[in-house]
Amino acid sequence: MKNLCLLLMFCMFPVLARAEVITYDIKKWGGNIGQATLTFTEGVDFEGKKLTLIDFKTKGWNFHDEEKIYLTPDTLQPVVVFRDFDLNVFGKGKIEERYLPEEGKIRVIKESGGKKTEQVLEKKGRVDNIYGFIEHYRRQGSFKVGEVMDMRVPTRDLKIKVVRKLKVAAMGKYFDGFYLESVPAGYKIWFDDGPRKLPLRIVGATGMASTLMIMKEYKE
Repeated sequence: MKNLCLLLMFCMFPVLARAEVITYDIKKWGGNIGQATLTFTEGVDFEGKKLTLIDFKTKGWNFHDEEKIYLTPDTLQPVVVFRDFDLNVFGKGKIEERYLPEEGKIRVIKESGGKKTEQVLEKKGRVDNIYGFIEHYRRQGSFKVGEVMDMRVPTRDLKIKVVRKLKVAAMGKYFDGFYLESVPAGYKIWFDDGPRKLPLRIVGATGMASTLMIMKEYKE
């Protein structure tokens, strides 16, 4: 009878999507200027599809920014991205990116200063989001020193290379890890060499120049 009751409970309530939360300190000019949170959630319902959601939030004394990035669950390519930002000197606004791979296009809608504009970018083939790329490499990357991969974000094409193994400082301790960097320069990523392949440090992904994100907490 007890087992039957448990079975009925599982049938009555939906299984919760798996979520993972990583919190970072944002460093610039040698000091801490804010905090960022990356939340990965699988199995999210969006416009009739089951997608993976990456919710990226940053907050500091003069800025806040949030991106909701919906991705295909298998390839982790972006489907739609919603961004809501207030970056002080750069102003506040909203951006919506709609990815149309069958047409080789990205539709970008911007709202800022009471004005709304729309732009269509031509981009055929695979298109990446930096956080989608990081999550995809965590799951399927070979982590071999010397490996070079393509990363094609909406506005430019880059190469990402696994440069070397090294010790990485994060969360008050040192991890065995891997260091990756992009060509042209712009992105740097330090991954943990443990089973989760955690992105311990990230440079270039906040939308603010020369910022370093250092992991301070991990929850699953």
